[in-house]
Amino acid sequence: MAILNNFTKAAKGFFIEEDERAPVAAPTPRPLPPQPVADAPAPAGPAPLVAQAEQRHLDHIAGLLAGDGKDFGAYTKMVTSMASSGLTGPLLYQTAFNAFAALTGVNQAALLASAEQLATKLAEDRARVLQRHREKMGESPTAKATPGPLALLQQRETQLQAEVAALTEQLAQKNQQLLEIQQQGQAEKQKTQAALASYELANAAAAADLQAHRQAAQNFLNPSPSTTSSNA
Repeated sequence: MAILNNFTKAAKGFFIEEDERAPVAAPTPRPLPPQPVADAPAPAGPAPLVAQAEQRHLDHIAGLLAGDGKDFGAYTKMVTSMASSGLTGPLLYQTAFNAFAALTGVNQAALLASAEQLATKLAEDRARVLQRHREKMGESPTAKATPGPLALLQQRETQLQAEVAALTEQLAQKNQQLLEIQQQGQAEKQKTQAALASYELANAAAAADLQAHRQAAQNFLNPSPSTTSSNA
């Protein structure tokens, strides 16, 4: 039947692939619904929309899931291969397991334990990446970790803000000192001008008085001949 022919081709292709140890491209992961994570960092703003994961991340995940051909990752590849023949549901997974067990000798318990190990590996890797992300964001600095560019920029920003605040305070103090000096200078200027005005009055009065006495002395102490004859 057609479905058996397709199944035979799918299984044969998987067996040949495993025997030749040819590299197998990781299947494109299906998008999963977002799930709440307790230790995920709260975003500071709207997260950038990512329609598709970068190839470097896909390669990294594929490297984590790569095994010896006898683990759950290899089994999922067989499931994907046989699904192209039209098998679905329990029949797909049971048939793939029978073929996988016949090929590798792995039993069901070992297969599911391998799946648990892969899940743990993914979770641990994600925790490591999240920790590094926090360090890059400057949210969880540690003594051992090298601060990322963003953390360094945030540190520099904090330092500059502190310096600006200090300079602002100094500027406010200097402005207050300048105002006080200006007020003192204005008062001293007025005082000096008043003193000069008083001196000018005193000097003018003294000069006028001196001039009057001088004129009188000239008139009375050095009388003219006509004035002397009259007095005789």
